[in-house]
Amino acid sequence: MTANPIASSSLQPAPSPSQRPARDSFWTRIATELAEAIGSGTYAPGERLPSEHALAEQFGVNRHTIRRSLASLCSQGLVRITQGSGTYVEDFAVDLALGKRTRHQQGLAQAGLRGSLVVLTEDTVRATAALARALQVPARSPLLALRVMGEVEGQPLHLSERYFPLPRFTNLAQVVRETGSITAGFAAHGVADYTRRESRITAEMPTNDVAQQLHQPAARPVLQVESLNVDASGTPIEWARAWFAGDRVKLTIDHHER
Repeated sequence: MTANPIASSSLQPAPSPSQRPARDSFWTRIATELAEAIGSGTYAPGERLPSEHALAEQFGVNRHTIRRSLASLCSQGLVRITQGSGTYVEDFAVDLALGKRTRHQQGLAQAGLRGSLVVLTEDTVRATAALARALQVPARSPLLALRVMGEVEGQPLHLSERYFPLPRFTNLAQVVRETGSITAGFAAHGVADYTRRESRITAEMPTNDVAQQLHQPAARPVLQVESLNVDASGTPIEWARAWFAGDRVKLTIDHHER
């Protein structure tokens, strides 16, 4: 709203544009209008917003102002900016249960979504002292290390680093590549059932690499989950650290036995 000139006096001059509250700036007004348009359904979930050039013409401002408005919406989790593609309305927030039997595909199926795991890298590493304790193997024992992307409906949901004792799970990476499922990988190695012994959840700021992989700003927090899975005899078979896109997932601790 424009300030009433009658309310100003020589003793209290009207604030200069640089002194005005941020709420009065062009970019915040545009961000508010776009947020309202998203909330009202003008722009549907998953829909691509008009280009920066088109928005600049629509609002009568330069593209720098539009970029600032879109960055604000992105930090609020309302849109995602994909380099070289455009800006899209965030289209889902998945409610995942962390319980005794946590399964990526099962959890998504219960939410009516389709997803899979994609192996990004595969390596053989030596167990650090911490990994050796968690997996109950001698220090510097060989481990299969996988970097995995969890996807849902074609969008990244979480990025994880997973470690498995060798030689027990030598071909697990190949099975996961073929099936998109850790559970299938375990089954191929004689593990018909497994359970989660513990999950530790913290909120943190992502590294640039993690933020890039999850298609989110580095300034937006992620949920980090460290977990340990064991086979039917209680022997540890997997230790993992996963980073979940904080605006796309809600994690629920399920205490019921399944």
